[in-house]
Amino acid sequence: MANKRTRRQFLGTAAGVGAGVWLGTSVRSSTYASPLQSLTAACIGVGGKGGSDSSHIAEQGVKLVGLCDVDGLRLKKKGVEFPDAEQFQDYREMLDKLGDKVDIVTVSTPDHHHACAAMMAMKMKKHVYCQKPLTWSIKEARLLRETAEKMGVVTQMGNQGTSENGLREAVEVIRSGAIGDVREVHVWSNRPIWPQGGGRPEGSDPIPPELNWDAWIGPAPMRPYKKDVYHPFNWRGWIDFGTGALGDMACHTTNMPVMALKLWDPVAVTAVTNSGIVDNEQYPSYSVLKFEFPEREGLAATDFYWYDGGQLPPDAILAQLPESFQKRIADQKAGKLRRGTSGAVVIGSEGMIFSPDDYGAQYDLIRDGKRVTDFQPPEPTLPRIPFQGGTDERQKWEFVKSITGEYEHGTMSNFGYAGRLTETMLVGIIALRGEVGKRYEWDAKNLRCTNDESVNQFTGREYREGWTL
Repeated sequence: MANKRTRRQFLGTAAGVGAGVWLGTSVRSSTYASPLQSLTAACIGVGGKGGSDSSHIAEQGVKLVGLCDVDGLRLKKKGVEFPDAEQFQDYREMLDKLGDKVDIVTVSTPDHHHACAAMMAMKMKKHVYCQKPLTWSIKEARLLRETAEKMGVVTQMGNQGTSENGLREAVEVIRSGAIGDVREVHVWSNRPIWPQGGGRPEGSDPIPPELNWDAWIGPAPMRPYKKDVYHPFNWRGWIDFGTGALGDMACHTTNMPVMALKLWDPVAVTAVTNSGIVDNEQYPSYSVLKFEFPEREGLAATDFYWYDGGQLPPDAILAQLPESFQKRIADQKAGKLRRGTSGAVVIGSEGMIFSPDDYGAQYDLIRDGKRVTDFQPPEPTLPRIPFQGGTDERQKWEFVKSITGEYEHGTMSNFGYAGRLTETMLVGIIALRGEVGKRYEWDAKNLRCTNDESVNQFTGREYREGWTL
């Protein structure tokens, strides 16, 4: 009888799992052919990461009815793959026109568009898949989290590692007490791999005829077009459009320790060091941040350190990592790697967990500077995803099957979780835009710094006319 459910019935069921509450540990194996065939999607941003996001959604049996990209060349290229999908260069027009024809909206744009696009879709009661970080600003993250809960839609942020069984096992290991009380976490990234640390170039270039520059700028302040400076890739380093190395990778690399240790709502953040911001334009070329978390739900107070731009944790910590990885560190310091290393170390009173994987899906348990090879993981407490495929495909499977009701546990990186993760990481932006070495005290409930009002302007911004939440 399941195959005879109406479209309204199965979408109503899907909304019930939108909050990501795990209702059990089993996954039904039946396939609901009718719901899958009737699910439709409109994709915002179809170049770069948006290219795989749209394709992987379609691979789950979802029909793409709308494609949107400000770059007409990217749009035309994706249109060859999905010739039946209507094409747009402004997502506001696409969502207004397609309306009830769409069940799912994917958002794979530069960071400054995430909140606008996702909010518009959720207000129309569309299920939303949005790339990381969930939003450009802290206030946007809070608003998207609240709106997703209010609208009862299924949501997922694109930190794909959340859907890896290895990450879930690492979380269980830490929660089991295998490494004792955790008081320090160190995470480093090989980003940025785009320009940061400079100022705005002078002049302007002719806008390519295929590019809708006004739509690309969107809610951000207008500025002249400069070839290859912002679009299509280097936008991440610019404060008006991206969130720097921290925003690009923290939702990946901090995901495992944040989930395991409930690292929400820091009470203070400090930019220990960075190269500085030039004319309020680009993020620093390197930085070290310190987040302070108080005692919470029986967990010890924890200091979390973030490193990017070639910065690394202290040698005393690196010396305890596997020898093969220490060699990579040595090569990095000697300038022999095209890109630097990335990693996460969770330090407990009885050992440490080390992950060399951006997604937290691989890990080693280390005690007394040696890898433990005979360790037996605890019994699973988190659900496992039965789908076999790449990390990205697994997360799209989890998202689509949560909508159809075939995966009863719901999406793990739903906006309730992802919003909190994004809020936590973006507190670091407050410190980066403030003074080096200054400890900024943070009131997470009210999203404000309590010891320096000047940085509270960075928690959000006014949108350009025509763009709204």
